Amino acid sequence: MKSLLKLFFPEQCSACETILSEGEQLICTSCRHALPVTHLHTTTQKPIKKLLYGRTSLNLEAALFYFDKKTRVQQLIHNLKYRGQEGLSDFLGQWLGAQLAEAAAFNQIDCVMPVPLHKSRLRERGYNQVAGFGKAIAQCLNKPYYDHILYRTKATRTQVFLNRVFRGTEVLDSFAVTETTSLQGKHILLVDDLITTGGTVEGCALALEKIPEIKLSVAVMAIAQ
Repeated sequence: MKSLLKLFFPEQCSACETILSEGEQLICTSCRHALPVTHLHTTTQKPIKKLLYGRTSLNLEAALFYFDKKTRVQQLIHNLKYRGQEGLSDFLGQWLGAQLAEAAAFNQIDCVMPVPLHKSRLRERGYNQVAGFGKAIAQCLNKPYYDHILYRTKATRTQVFLNRVFRGTEVLDSFAVTETTSLQGKHILLVDDLITTGGTVEGCALALEKIPEIKLSVAVMAIAQ
């Protein structure tokens, strides 16, 4: 049955939509080599820290890809968020997680935490697009994954329809934490799909900073250039 399905409905690359060859999964070999991997965790470049300078303090940062509009990376993120290709989340998490596992600095992480969706958006989409990403990174780092502490207090408008200023401010007061004791003094790795203005990370940080003495780092699927 699977062979027949592949014959009539062959699987396509989630980045370029070419037919996948035998042994390829989700992303074709050509795209695997062509996608703009950042390796930020190994360089002195700190674009996320620079973006959030004066807004929140970050320890470590990582991003799998650089993001530009009308590119394969945008296609991947779009397929993950809006076309039900949930498997991409785990796939990208395994990709970045394998890199971070080889970086000594990321051994300092105590836990991994996803940027949450509001419950109404979660019902609509059916899944949090960064859950698999975060779980895979946590597995690679051999760290716990916590998705019950940070939560979204209100459903913000879809970011793509907002201008750059409102995208940055819309989410600042949209997050809260369920409690502030169990993670006291811990180093949290916050994971998200795409960072553009940094508003979402800043909003999460404002909520997480209610936990005493925490350290915060960030890992994302892509960072806008």
